[in-house]
Amino acid sequence: MTLSAQDLVETPDPHGAFPRLTREQLETLSDAGERRPVRPGEVLYEQGERATSWYVVLSGKVAIQHREGDETRIVRVHGPGRFLGELGLLEGQPSFFSAVAAEPGEVLVAGVDELKRLVTGDPVLGDLILRAYLVRRALIIGSGDGLRIVGSCYSPDTRRLLEFVARNRLPYRLDDLDQDRGAEALLRRLGVPVEATPVVVLPGAGVLRNPSNAELARAVGLRHQEPSAGVRDMLVVGAGPGGLAAVVYAASEGLVTSAFDAVAAGGQAGTTSRIENYLGFPSGISGAELAERSVIQAAKFGVRVAVPGEARTLDPRGGLYAVGFDDGTEIVTRTVIIATGARYRRLPIPKLEYLEGTCIYYAATPEEARQCRADPVAVVGGGNSAGQAAVFLAETSPVVHLLVRGGDLGADMSRYLVDQVRRHPRIRVHLHTEVREIVDDGKAMSGVEVEDNRTHERDRLAARALFVFIGAAPHTRWLSGHVALDEDGFVLTGADVGAFAGIPRTPLPLETSSPGVFAVGDVRHGSVKRVASAVGEGAMAVRLVHEHLAQQTMTTGGSP
Repeated sequence: MTLSAQDLVETPDPHGAFPRLTREQLETLSDAGERRPVRPGEVLYEQGERATSWYVVLSGKVAIQHREGDETRIVRVHGPGRFLGELGLLEGQPSFFSAVAAEPGEVLVAGVDELKRLVTGDPVLGDLILRAYLVRRALIIGSGDGLRIVGSCYSPDTRRLLEFVARNRLPYRLDDLDQDRGAEALLRRLGVPVEATPVVVLPGAGVLRNPSNAELARAVGLRHQEPSAGVRDMLVVGAGPGGLAAVVYAASEGLVTSAFDAVAAGGQAGTTSRIENYLGFPSGISGAELAERSVIQAAKFGVRVAVPGEARTLDPRGGLYAVGFDDGTEIVTRTVIIATGARYRRLPIPKLEYLEGTCIYYAATPEEARQCRADPVAVVGGGNSAGQAAVFLAETSPVVHLLVRGGDLGADMSRYLVDQVRRHPRIRVHLHTEVREIVDDGKAMSGVEVEDNRTHERDRLAARALFVFIGAAPHTRWLSGHVALDEDGFVLTGADVGAFAGIPRTPLPLETSSPGVFAVGDVRHGSVKRVASAVGEGAMAVRLVHEHLAQQTMTTGGSP
């Protein structure tokens, strides 16, 4: 590929994604790696490979390239003082781009492990790198330069894959067989028949035909092989804020820990566009960024969250617990922390499943906002999640209808959000309003039919998408009857359990009816539905795990 002078103009940095390191920072990094000359055309890393090295440009320029079929284009150009890579480098994912030296120059090369040490150990330089990587990932998601999913948007498997990659914050682009003229041509080039769709085209041009979530996760570095031997001190099931906090605290304190999540790290909070009342972040933080930072922090202490991994069974086994997962994995552990959260409740309306994933959503992330840009949308719910979604979507949508069943917007929504919603010129609040029907033409949604639950009068609102935030049901069926639940299926803990049968002690706070099994976050009966409280419960649960293990040691007279 011949590069012109215009091709080699350094990419500007309006968002802080490509900071230039200072002389002092470069001197600090020089101890972490080695300097190496590069010649024009030299490939530093290839698209689709899992890079093992991290590069800082010292002189010359490096072109970041994206290959698609037989075409290669320059995405960005970096000059002296800039570093290469993005979030996937820290998480062991294949690169979405190639890096090629465009001029004679010199680079600083360090191992990825050294990069991870910097990110987690140097509060200034580490945060600069991590913040840049988070912004770069957001830019890639916005550009669509990632995985290519080829399939019909009306296919349940296509919608499943779209939800999985979006929840795991993976960049992707949908080639829709029903709307994109080039989709079938792409399939012919790949040698894939239409009936084999959906397919996923990986960064290295590999193709997966209708993969399961687990197959896709392994291909993109999300799912690692969990060691099968040995007893864990603690197993965390669910990686929302509570589960991630438990993982970080337990691993940092030396407990042998494993963690699984059925869909994606971050849980329901990971789909929140902006959390504005989380302590220490006065300008707010997105749920995705909070999740990514927590995952990297957990990895610092040696624990990678396995995704996807859905728990199916919990069985007591001679003072230990065996937890079975959907892929056949079984983990034996001394203690368990249940942090499986709750799953979204659905509206009791026709056509719901048919339209889910295409115009009915249960999260408002940048991906959904991009799909709904310039279109009116409707948001159902009266809590904080609904308010946050309405404010976020109103940044790009011309009209956001907020549909609230009750008559008081402040009944379940924080005051700061109520004020934002009321003040926003593009948000229209409809109290005492419930959705009765989706209006569509067989392919796309055009509106919602709503009813005033006092007068029973109906109205039709123009909307191209519907966002539903009406609460959730706990994911506790897998507990196999070994843990006491309340009438709604939430886990009972502490004083709500009563007394253990045949055991001379009462349950610890957050401990369930099974000794050594704890519950945190939204899955727990009586929990406060806030990110901060879930994090606090996760940290507290680890302290209680230590207490339980100490009591076991005293009882058995040996190591737990």
